[in-house]
Amino acid sequence: MADKTVLAVDLGAESGRVMAVGFDGRSLHLQELHRFPNTTVTLNGTLHWNFLRLWDDIKIGIEKGKVLKPASIGVDTWGVDFGLLDSQGNLIGNPVHYRDGRTTNMMQTAFRKVSKADIFAQTGIQFMPINTLYQLLSLVESGSPQLQIADTFLTAPDLLNYWLTGVKVCEFSNATTTQLFNPTTGTWATALIDKLGIPSHIFPEIVLPGTRLGSYEGIPVIAPACHDTGSAVAAVPTTSPDFAYISSGTWSLVGLEVDNPIWTTEALAANVTNEGGVYGTYRLLKNVVGLWILQQCRATWAAAGDNYSYSELVKLAEQARPLTAVFNPNDPIFLQPGDHPQRIRDFCRQTNQPVPETIGAVVRCVLESLALAYREVLELVQTVANQPVSTLHIVGGGTQNRLLNQLTANATGLPVVTGPIEATVIGNALVQFITLGEIADLTQARQIVAEMDELRRYEPVDTAVWDEAYGRYQQLAHQTSQKSA
Repeated sequence: MADKTVLAVDLGAESGRVMAVGFDGRSLHLQELHRFPNTTVTLNGTLHWNFLRLWDDIKIGIEKGKVLKPASIGVDTWGVDFGLLDSQGNLIGNPVHYRDGRTTNMMQTAFRKVSKADIFAQTGIQFMPINTLYQLLSLVESGSPQLQIADTFLTAPDLLNYWLTGVKVCEFSNATTTQLFNPTTGTWATALIDKLGIPSHIFPEIVLPGTRLGSYEGIPVIAPACHDTGSAVAAVPTTSPDFAYISSGTWSLVGLEVDNPIWTTEALAANVTNEGGVYGTYRLLKNVVGLWILQQCRATWAAAGDNYSYSELVKLAEQARPLTAVFNPNDPIFLQPGDHPQRIRDFCRQTNQPVPETIGAVVRCVLESLALAYREVLELVQTVANQPVSTLHIVGGGTQNRLLNQLTANATGLPVVTGPIEATVIGNALVQFITLGEIADLTQARQIVAEMDELRRYEPVDTAVWDEAYGRYQQLAHQTSQKSA
């Protein structure tokens, strides 16, 4: 039996779960208590998260975990999305999904008020239309009454922490994803917020990962890195500093761990981001639209009656001809839900490439394009940080796609170490154990993860072939950036 157990609440774009993580002084023991879908609701043309259902499922999971006498609870979710509370602490409307169309053209609107360079100088964050900044600006531009009555802004995990404890704060790692946090001052970028016409009084105190927030039914609640990528990177099983990481899931977050944010002109030109990490670290990274594209392809085929599992799709891809066509996963055409197989074929026709007609060919095209996108981002962040990389660690659910892991090693020319699959849950729990005094520090925590049995290693092969494909990819990626500029 484990000496001590904590509960990790982890919400992703597709599903959520409550897991128990035990620590016996040497190793971790994971037990899934409750898994549930993270469904969306479209109301009056707006895409929402179903937060009340999520809250109900979280309570079910915690109730199941009570028998284990947990020492604490920690919550992590995706970034950028938020809820607004009125003066009585009531939620004003259901939180809107970052893929909703309300941020269309909001980046250009923001740049008319504050220059792109100035926004980056104050925040150091990658420019993406999904960012909280542009979501809030859309409320300003539409004259939304929600902002007029809002008393408190809470990001998605902070909203759940508030419902657990009654404490209204924003955790550091998730606050940095908003593009409204200033790393120089260590607090909200109020000068930027004021220029955009967003009410600055709604933003609460920011607390660091490891903060004890309060309790839920007698169980202490500790803020881990409440941004899921922050928790995932905390669980990277590295024993040396010269590593890069990919947190692989619906999104792929590709980057380096650094001691301080980097917001040079080179960083701005590369459109990289500086997100807060644990224990004084930052994550210099760039978002790549990850397995979302494959998820949308699978959903399209299922709707047509071809209901394949992910393992079946990978087997079909293995049989397809390699590197016939590539595309930029970050092309805006892939951001919204829809018929992604057709979008891929249309892209290939428009760029005079062979068109992937079979399901296996489409899947292979997706996976190879992702691997090439990873190489591009790794080269960017290494140049910006002037930091060498000897090993690439891939963590998260995407590590189960062994074909993608091997393709990533081939494309980057780096040895790839995969695992743990449950990196986000483990990183969440590790911060709780450090706060509880069960683990000394991040170094010891990562050593514990490095000794787990599930880690696998992939060595690069056929690198010359991939170098040629990368040249084609770069030309297409440049065309995409020109089109969306």
